[in-house]
Amino acid sequence: MIKLRRLASLIVCGCLAWTVPAAADAVADWNATAVAAVTLGRPGGPGAVDMALVQAAVHDAVQAIEGRFQPYHVKISGAPGSPAAAVAAAAYGVLVGCYPAQASSLTTTYQSYLTSNNLVNDPGLAVGKLVADTILPLRRVDPSPLPPPFKGGTKPGEWRPTESFIGTPPLPPSFAPMLAPWLGSFKPFTLKSPTQYRAPKPPVLHSARYAQDYDEVKALGARFNSARTAEQTDLAYFYSGNFLAMLNLGLRDIAAQQGLNIGESARLLALANLANADAVITAWDSKLHYNFWRPITAIREGDNDTNAHTAGDSTWQPLINTPNYPDYTSGANNVTGATTRTLALFFGTDNMTFALKTAVPQAVQKTRTYTRFSDAAQDVVDVRIYEGIHFRAADEAARKQGRQVAKWVFKNFLRPIGEHGSNDGNDGDD
Repeated sequence: MIKLRRLASLIVCGCLAWTVPAAADAVADWNATAVAAVTLGRPGGPGAVDMALVQAAVHDAVQAIEGRFQPYHVKISGAPGSPAAAVAAAAYGVLVGCYPAQASSLTTTYQSYLTSNNLVNDPGLAVGKLVADTILPLRRVDPSPLPPPFKGGTKPGEWRPTESFIGTPPLPPSFAPMLAPWLGSFKPFTLKSPTQYRAPKPPVLHSARYAQDYDEVKALGARFNSARTAEQTDLAYFYSGNFLAMLNLGLRDIAAQQGLNIGESARLLALANLANADAVITAWDSKLHYNFWRPITAIREGDNDTNAHTAGDSTWQPLINTPNYPDYTSGANNVTGATTRTLALFFGTDNMTFALKTAVPQAVQKTRTYTRFSDAAQDVVDVRIYEGIHFRAADEAARKQGRQVAKWVFKNFLRPIGEHGSNDGNDGDD
């Protein structure tokens, strides 16, 4: 952790009486701006690590003024100014540093935000800028030079690039190599290593469990002649879009619904996005370590997989396009497990009425209301089967990984001042 002296050299004493109210909406506003920028700049797994950096900076900027919770990286004592101004400057500074090609549009958004919220001369802007400048060197970027493209293998059970189908989201190029394989060995934000919560081995090909999972996704995940119900198909489409955007929108809505103040809102979004980033890294570690094939490959090669109970179908297609990385474990279930577990830990209960929203055109039902966080996580386990892109074992193992990561982050980072975590390596959730 970096310790910084008071900002006396940056902000004159006469500004200490600034009285602009610290609205929690600043956290939501800049989270939405960050999601849009990340979606344009580095969507998918790499974008999750950028979101974590933005939200960590926002949290540290607020705590430089409020001093209620431990910072992630930048410690400033007794800073003056409005927390809302600090939030805007911290988020803007990190986003421009991450995505210089978007600097013009981000600057327009930033200046308009300051003007409309009467924050143009707020001393909190210097606080946020200092936090952003200090935290930006932690940015997780693509390694240079990039490693050779990873294309898996051709033996039974090994992942290899797969075909895409026009018109179904998401749409990776046909037979594309693995997306961002370097994520599997990235330095996590909070974990000791990417392997800390590596999943146990997937079911072996000749096992009864593998045949069970195989038959399930073959029947329920097929694009044509599927055994899915209409409700299951609609649920599958609901969760077939941008998980990063959906989960952060859900977090913003819950923070507003529960009346969180700016410090609490910033902490919740930082905890969730730090957990999401490390859950993605955890998933990519398992994906690379096990290199397990996707259902589209497995079912088309079902007569050659050493299991007498799996019948192959060389023409089988999934409901949606298969993402270009291995099956085991599921990234979507890792981040959903991490987000829902973070929420349960933050509020001290799994029971809460909340809603998630989708922008996927094929989804008939655009909003789904839940009464337990874990119910949303269970839906995502099921939908990756309905979509035809994961075996159940990959989904369930990923949900457990995400929950483990979330518990680790919650117990060891951004704690109330004066409390200490339990960084003993035994904080896994079952």
